[in-house]
Amino acid sequence: MPSAREALLDAAYAALLNRAWVEVRMVEVATAAGVSRQTLYNAFGSKEGLARALVSRETESYLAGVERALAIGGPDGLDGPAGDAAARVAAAAAWTLRAARTNPLVKAALTGCWGERLPAGQTGPAELVGHFRDRAVAALAPGRPREELPALGTACETAARLTLSCVIVPAGPAPDAAPAGASAQVPRQRAPEAETEAVGRLVRKAFAGLTA
Repeated sequence: MPSAREALLDAAYAALLNRAWVEVRMVEVATAAGVSRQTLYNAFGSKEGLARALVSRETESYLAGVERALAIGGPDGLDGPAGDAAARVAAAAAWTLRAARTNPLVKAALTGCWGERLPAGQTGPAELVGHFRDRAVAALAPGRPREELPALGTACETAARLTLSCVIVPAGPAPDAAPAGASAQVPRQRAPEAETEAVGRLVRKAFAGLTA
């Protein structure tokens, strides 16, 4: 059973998905979480405090997903340590695209475009790119010769920036790019797969020069 704090953050996030943040009322968040408004203020101090905690939770959850993807990796046709590194970072990049598609706060933090519907964020693209890079290096460095670490850091930095570029300008077919006579739904269904394949290719290129 979630704590009162988590229940309040869940309620705030659900409210944010349905209306602009300026329209979200604290009393509604408290009611949805099943606690008193005083409990909400005791936990976060103010609506701004609630917003900061919500953005922090969602970005930390995204970065936890990056770490899981780096630990598990994904299918990749490359062999050897370099290929394994590329596959693991490609999996983290694919997770980043999925998180940006489904979570407006993560997308805003990755792109820096918060808009009028979202609370002002404290985390920006440069910070998240740095976190992505640092987690990738930490996951891939163990067991590698020391002389390879600078190249590994460069590859992870490049992969992180390429992933961010794919979030800002999604790859794959546009929704209205269906061939003549094809259903308009086909490109929409294929776009996520095409984006994942595109970012995977970019990540593999970033790791192409890494020695096995």
